[in-house]
Formats: sequence, C-alpha cells, structure tokens
Amino acid sequence: MRRLVALALCLAGCWSLSAQEAAPAGAQDAAWLQELAAWRAQRAGAVSAEDGWLTLVGLEWLKPGFNSIGTAADNKIQIHAQGPEHLGLLTLSGKAPGAPVLQLLAPSGGFPPELTVDGQPAREGQLTASNAKPPVIAWRGLTLAVLRRGDRFVLRIKDADAPARLSFHGLNWYAPDPRFRVTARWIPFDPPRTEMIPNGMGGTLDLPTPGVAEFTLNGQTLHLAPVIEARDAKTLFFILRDPTSQTTTYRTARFLHTGLPDHGLSQPGTLVLDFNRLENPACAYTTYATCPEPPEVNQLPVALEAGEQLYAR
Repeated sequence: MRRLVALALCLAGCWSLSAQEAAPAGAQDAAWLQELAAWRAQRAGAVSAEDGWLTLVGLEWLKPGFNSIGTAADNKIQIHAQGPEHLGLLTLSGKAPGAPVLQLLAPSGGFPPELTVDGQPAREGQLTASNAKPPVIAWRGLTLAVLRRGDRFVLRIKDADAPARLSFHGLNWYAPDPRFRVTARWIPFDPPRTEMIPNGMGGTLDLPTPGVAEFTLNGQTLHLAPVIEARDAKTLFFILRDPTSQTTTYRTARFLHTGLPDHGLSQPGTLVLDFNRLENPACAYTTYATCPEPPEVNQLPVALEAGEQLYAR
C-alpha cells in the first residue's frame, strides 16, 4: 500500500513509471497508474500544443459589412501578436438561408505571402462556416477560425507564440486515488432526453442525454447525466461541478469523458467513472474561451478531490 501511495504522489509530477517499479502494488493497480500517467501526459501536451487553448488570444464577433483584420491599429479586428499589418477582410452581406453571406477579400496590396485558407493559398471568395468544420485562415503561427453560432459568426484567433504557451510549466493534479474510480449503474432514458446546457454566451446548447449514471461515493448515492457531443460519438461527456470548485478546482465546471456503458446506451448496464481523469475546460487557460456549464443534476454535494486542479498562469 505504501508503494502505491508513493507511486501516486510521483504521478502528480512525474511521467515515467516502469512496470517493474509499479509491480509491488499489484498488476491491476500498476496498469491503472501507468495508463493514468500516460493520459495526463497526453493531456498536458494537448493543452500546450501549437493549436492548444494556451494559444487562444482573441474571440471577435463579425459585424455586418467589412471586418478588416490585422495587427495595425486601423483594423476593425486588431490582432495582438506578430503578423501582417493588414491580413484581409471578412465581409457579411445579404441574406442566405439561415445566415448572411460570408466572404474573404484581399486588403489593398493583396494577401500577405504565406497566407492560407484551409491549407491552400488564400484567394478571394465565399467561405462556408459550420460548427463541424470551420474555415481556417492561417499565416505562420497565426490561425483564425471562423465559427458559426446560429446566424452569427465569431473569429477565434490563436497564436502559437502566445506568451501563455511559451511560459507553460505543466498542469496541477490531485494525487491519483483509487477511491475516485467507481463503477456506476447505467440507467437509460426511454426515450432519450435533451439537456439544455448553458454555453457561457447567454445561450444554450441542446444536446442529447441518453441516460444517467448512478453511483455511491462517501456513503451517498449520486447521479450524473452525460451528453453526447456528436451523433457518431464513441464517448460520453460529463459536465460537472463539486464543492472543490470553491477552493482547489476551476469555479465553473470540470469535464469527464468516458467510454460507453457495457451494454450500450439503450440497455441497463454499468459504466466506469474515473474522476482521476477530470479535466479543466478551456476557460481555465484563457479568457477568450466560452465554456458550457453543468446542468443542475451534475452539481454534486460530495467533494471530488481528484483530477485536475486550478491552472496556475
């Protein structure tokens, strides 16, 4: 047991655990610790990647008409990073079914060298924006994704050389604790329901909720309702909050992704919830992100002292 605790403490800041070192804790515990270590390392890599959340430096709503973009102060959308003074113009005009027409136009003097749209040299023309695949305008380490939100468009600006990314010094975790890895009873909804998830921008995301996971922790029976992010998703997405959000974890919510129940979504079964894999939303790393908030059922009364803690900027 002491060996397991020592390994768990190392896992909070160490990422190299050999099978030989973990063996005295038991094969099952050793495998779990190594899988968790690998997942946490992968998580840190994703947060600090060239297109990770630490690179997000702007979130700008496009207005009808011309939206000039660049680093110069005379642009309607000024990019606070190294880059071309005048990158291009995004225009919203007329009315198409459901949204205005979105076009990319060149600035005076033409597009800057190396500017691309979806990996191809930039050309003037209409852009098609969707939630599933937004068009991406890029120049070296700068990327500008045009996201559609209903009948509106927002420009998400990322800079691979953002100070927040260059100063990244790792994530903060609770020490691994097997008590927070529980097997839940899966109770499907018949028919499946829709959960209205606040999106942080004053609206809601209407996402399917196929059922509820019931489990016991600290002597209390608790319930969590997941949502499904995409029609063909192979995982469940839990948005939750617990009392640690007042002290050691992010205030709005944390996320947990799991596999599907053992007998599928439509049948009763079991589901493993490993709260050691709780992660922060994007809003924990940048002020320019918008994040979903937990439904009432997912606001737990029991402290989950597991998973990712507050990020120290």
